[in-house]
Amino acid sequence: MPDNEKFLDDAIDEAKNLLGKTPDTCKTGGEAGKLKEIACSAPIVNLLNTVLSHAVKEKASDVHFEPFEKDYRIRYRIDGTCYDAAHPPRDLIFAINSGIKALANLDVAENVLPQNGSVIMDMGGKAVEIRVSTIPTLYGESIAVRILDKSAGSLFLDQIGMNNDIESKVREIIKKPNGIFLVAGPAGSGKATTLYSCLREVNKIDRKIMTVEDPVEHDIEGVIQTAVNARAGLTFARTLKHILMQDPDIVMVGEIRDAETANMAVQSALSGRLVLSALHANDSLGAIVKLINLSIEPFLIASTVKAALGQRLVRKICAKCKKEYKPPEHEIMEFGVLKDKMKDMKFYKGEGCPACNGSGYKGRTGLYELFVTNDAIRDLITAHENLSAIQNAARDMGMESLRKNGFKKIIEGVTTIEEVLRETKELL
Repeated sequence: MPDNEKFLDDAIDEAKNLLGKTPDTCKTGGEAGKLKEIACSAPIVNLLNTVLSHAVKEKASDVHFEPFEKDYRIRYRIDGTCYDAAHPPRDLIFAINSGIKALANLDVAENVLPQNGSVIMDMGGKAVEIRVSTIPTLYGESIAVRILDKSAGSLFLDQIGMNNDIESKVREIIKKPNGIFLVAGPAGSGKATTLYSCLREVNKIDRKIMTVEDPVEHDIEGVIQTAVNARAGLTFARTLKHILMQDPDIVMVGEIRDAETANMAVQSALSGRLVLSALHANDSLGAIVKLINLSIEPFLIASTVKAALGQRLVRKICAKCKKEYKPPEHEIMEFGVLKDKMKDMKFYKGEGCPACNGSGYKGRTGLYELFVTNDAIRDLITAHENLSAIQNAARDMGMESLRKNGFKKIIEGVTTIEEVLRETKELL
């Protein structure tokens, strides 16, 4: 992080000076009382505030504190990619780790078992939730800090990168009185952001909306939100069962993970509710396959699923260092483009500058593939037709693949060939 290194170095030096005045046992995890005192000392607090405030400024989603045999590094994850932030001396591992634990109200003396905690902090006038996860490793505890900007949950559908056609169809689907709308993709593909955007679109005074999430990521005024609690036996399925007794019009299930939750989602839709949910699948049609694998009968899927949205996140070209260039022909041909069409197309990339930390990218946007069911497709699903037949029927009716959607963003100058190929390499 070019502009922040000097400040971070100063904060590390302060922490080193403090550690030089403490017993050696505090460098190896001993003397819990003294460790807590160090964890709350001004130099350690200042160091952590510096790391976290810079992470928020750079829009990092995570900060990783990682111990190795001869190194200790702090990395930021920005737009899905990790960047080095600092390499404090290994002597600071226990002090820094204790400081993070104290911040998240965890046991500073516990370094053998994993711990999880969270805290809401004021960062530059913004409420930011910090979620901390610790796990013991060969050379000390590895700590991951997830940063959740509370204002990030305020995005609407027209702000997450959908083209007009898909956005219009999604709006139409989520206005239906009943049925299931699924958002599919791997971890980190922006499914939660899409679901929250949908909730904000349908959040009207005449509708009762309830959610079950693990955990609740963003608070939406007017929506009743519940977090699952496995220790208390409050699973997705059990919570959903009780939510239905609250007479909701719309239910959002953070994720369908098992057969019981899938069945409850289907029953909710059959009872006249609109259900919004996410699940892990490669693409939109993979969501249908996932439901079948969770023992949902095809005729029930055909009866309830109105649409499935497959998605990915790609990095956007940095506006400050964006320039036109000519990519190799073989890369363009990956998208099925004929040679005689290439001469009329323009392609862009970022050269790398301080604004994007030399990466050429700044921010992310979504790629989308919307699978909408109709009578013909419902008949194919009910008849147990194979995935290829359903996919061909959907594409004949206008479904655009993730890769094709990505290519449009390439020629619009939003992202690069490399980004789209990387995110869609396992897809047709």
